[in-house]
Amino acid sequence: MATTKKPLTAAQFKKKVLQHLNFTSSQDNFVENPTAVLRAVCLTVNEVVYEKLKETNTYHKEHKTRSINYLSLEYLMGRMLSNNLHNLDLFDVAKKAVASLGLEIEDLFEEGHDLALGNGGLGRLAACFLDSLATMDFNAVGYGIHYEHGLFKQQFHQGRQIETPDEWREYGNPWEVCRPEAVQEIPLFGNVETIANADGSVKKVWHSGQIIKGVPWDVPIVGYNSKTVNVLRLWESRASSHFDWDQFNSGAYQDANAAQNQAETISKVLYPNDETDAGKELRFIQQYFFCACSMKDIIKRYQDQFADDWSHFAEQVVIQLNDTHPTIAILELMRTLIDEYDFSWTDAFTLCRKIFAYTNHTLLPEALEKWSVAMFERVLPRHLEILYSINEFFLDEEVSALWPNDHQIRGRLSLIEEGPHKMVRMAHLCVVTAFKVNGVAQIHSDLVKSDLFPEFNQLYPSKLTNVTNGVTPRRWLKACNPELSALLDSKVKTDWAKDLSSLAEIAKFADDADFQKQFMDIKHHNKVKLTEEILATTGVVVSPDAIFDVQIKRLHEYKRQHLSFLHILALYRRLLENPDYDMHPRVYIFGAKAAPAYYLAKEIIYAINKVAEVVNNDERIKGKLKVVFMPNYRVTLAEKIIPAADVSEQISTAGKEASGTGNMKLALNGAVTIGTLDGANVEIAEEVGDDNIFIFGNTVDDIKALDANGYNPYDYYSNNQEIKACLDWLHTDYFTPGKPGELAAISRSLLEGGDPYRLLADYAAYAEANIELDKAYKDKKRWARMAIINTAKMGKFTSDRSIQDYVDNIWKLTPISH
Repeated sequence: MATTKKPLTAAQFKKKVLQHLNFTSSQDNFVENPTAVLRAVCLTVNEVVYEKLKETNTYHKEHKTRSINYLSLEYLMGRMLSNNLHNLDLFDVAKKAVASLGLEIEDLFEEGHDLALGNGGLGRLAACFLDSLATMDFNAVGYGIHYEHGLFKQQFHQGRQIETPDEWREYGNPWEVCRPEAVQEIPLFGNVETIANADGSVKKVWHSGQIIKGVPWDVPIVGYNSKTVNVLRLWESRASSHFDWDQFNSGAYQDANAAQNQAETISKVLYPNDETDAGKELRFIQQYFFCACSMKDIIKRYQDQFADDWSHFAEQVVIQLNDTHPTIAILELMRTLIDEYDFSWTDAFTLCRKIFAYTNHTLLPEALEKWSVAMFERVLPRHLEILYSINEFFLDEEVSALWPNDHQIRGRLSLIEEGPHKMVRMAHLCVVTAFKVNGVAQIHSDLVKSDLFPEFNQLYPSKLTNVTNGVTPRRWLKACNPELSALLDSKVKTDWAKDLSSLAEIAKFADDADFQKQFMDIKHHNKVKLTEEILATTGVVVSPDAIFDVQIKRLHEYKRQHLSFLHILALYRRLLENPDYDMHPRVYIFGAKAAPAYYLAKEIIYAINKVAEVVNNDERIKGKLKVVFMPNYRVTLAEKIIPAADVSEQISTAGKEASGTGNMKLALNGAVTIGTLDGANVEIAEEVGDDNIFIFGNTVDDIKALDANGYNPYDYYSNNQEIKACLDWLHTDYFTPGKPGELAAISRSLLEGGDPYRLLADYAAYAEANIELDKAYKDKKRWARMAIINTAKMGKFTSDRSIQDYVDNIWKLTPISH
């Protein structure tokens, strides 16, 4: 696929920006209105983007290329202008053009909004994968939900998390385009009628009780230095008939909009609170809505090429289920094939088993989704019938063949969990139907086989596999850390942003004094910029000469932010007892959102903030310890924190973190990891070497042994005076004057709650590892070497490698031929 279009010059780019300012925005005094300039720049970029998108679509249509359809409930895209400019090789052109208008391009970046379509690592991984798929010229479509508010905007009030709506598209978003020609209608509720045919067969007809309209919004995904622009298609829910004139004219104004309000609720927020039955039903409908819209769209795209000839469907289409959220897509495709296209049950299920692949992201039982049979029957009665038929086939034909008359295994593997309230096991449905199931780090995939799904591994010995996660170096180094990128450009001959393994070349400079100085000067400059951001955001003054110790991720007990918190208390106690305690000044930087209904996670945030207030203002400790919790953690904030990090905290309980990708981003930017042998930390340690990482704590086998012997957190509390003193401190009013015990929830969870994530068992090793880390940082040459090696050895952890693994082992795609 070739294009003869010449790249834009700065003068041409400026001319187009001015045209958009004049004719699209009608702006004259644009220097005082950077938002208008931002929009004009985005529209100028879109001229290039949509031309490439058209060429991409034409190629795939002419060559009938196989496509990967990636279904994910989250996409953490971040801001898109900088990334798109880099990927289109227009960054310098745009920078010059904007400068000639009297503005700085960096200031325009700050005017943009993050696309609020995700929460944590799951959504950011999906975004990285879309970037790599376009960069590597594969035919891919991402499918998700067009959330009005996404998760939430996080603020702190007196230390506590406050959730407010994230108005990310209040005034529109220049990167998305509505596609009314692809609107879908989605049925819900109702009943199923059985109709007898003349030949004795029966046909099922689902009479729905409600129809929801799915309106698609497309966000173009621009490949880096490639021919490809792919699409992320996001579904917005609307009522099929949304306004009742009779109600309105009778004065019932609210009732007139009732159907519209109810329908729009589906795509209102990510992860609505499911503590109530209504919340559970909304989440369930949300998942079905986006899956049903996506399946209809996939089928339409196929039929545009092949009409009703289904013989090529498995050759043309592969669908990746990113976690269990899109599982209902399996049942929806079954329903569509059987009820609408007259497939036999066997032919429909055979086809589904060639189409779907599933990525498992967790070993935590509570994160493996289950939905009540009663709710399934009410909302999706036809799908429940199909689910039962799959379960009957699976148990009678496949399970019984390997374990005849073994009712215990039959109960464990059934898609239906028996009990007072029957539940549908969504992960089981994925494993039974998908042709491949992958974990996301080698240790995680091994545990999926041995601990999570051992019987499934026996039943399907070639189905369970591994694809270690990765991150895109385009956003997570080239765009977010321009000074380091320029230094790497000067030393690496190839385009490392497209071939990350070539960064290994800088390892030979790890002991070079001049290169060390350049590398660490860039790190220091990034730290200075972050100190300014911290001051502007939180009012806390920190020194760029301190160790910047970073823990940025979703707030969850297994990720163990409260292990760092406990150690902060210990350091503070040591400094109070001896103000000359020998430690390099350290700034602990947290960024995390807690799910609104997650009590202990919110208590951990509160405790960190209240301790920070005291520690940061205590002159007795001479500024040696500072604690900062940055509000509203998101992609844009990560892009500022990661280049400035010295230390990457990856301290989850061994066996609990599937992979992690923050660990990869931080190491890529020259941060040194302190972590457990969990998730991708294991593989990072293999790449960088034991001398360039601080590994501590119990392994997966150690944790199992602790549990087997009867874990008692009070043993650690009684035998470690530092642990005891710190936990007891939380029951006083030292950090919350006049309110003793305000921070005691953490202590109670660790002692009375049984310390479910074995934090106390790892505390002593963690404290010792931090002493070793402190010693290493004081040796500037050693630390510089460690930082350089971490950047040099991250070649394996590019999402390009992850995608190639998927392509080779699961998807079997062919890229655009150049």
